[in-house]
Amino acid sequence: MRIDLATVCDYAIIDQYGKLSILGIFSHIWVAQFPAVHPRMHLVLHLKGRRTEIGEHTVRIRFTDDQGSELINGDGTVNFNEPPAGVLEIAAGTVLVFDVPFPHAGTYTFDVTVDGAIRAEIPITVAQSPHPIVPPPRATGLH
Repeated sequence: MRIDLATVCDYAIIDQYGKLSILGIFSHIWVAQFPAVHPRMHLVLHLKGRRTEIGEHTVRIRFTDDQGSELINGDGTVNFNEPPAGVLEIAAGTVLVFDVPFPHAGTYTFDVTVDGAIRAEIPITVAQSPHPIVPPPRATGLH
């Protein structure tokens, strides 16, 4: 079992046919101040395996800072069913949504293990913006 795509982004969906659509991939975040929270960060994974790997597999997600402190963790399972005749690879996409805390500047990492083996590491650097971050103006009505 391997992960052939692992990224963070602003938004992602998987349609009814299994097609994955990803918007706003990033690896660096500017914040106004610390501590900060990135609301609704999407972690996107696409797992692939051989036909012989059908069945249930354990997936674990850990999010740590550069000192090794764990900020988020969770685990679950993905189940691969028997593919149609002639299909040699099995695949599954997943989109996980988190409100991600950033207590300080630095490098943070999502570690993804499948069946106990690390299969992906997704680093994110976070820094305080050297320029003021001004929120967009609120709409007051139609013009």
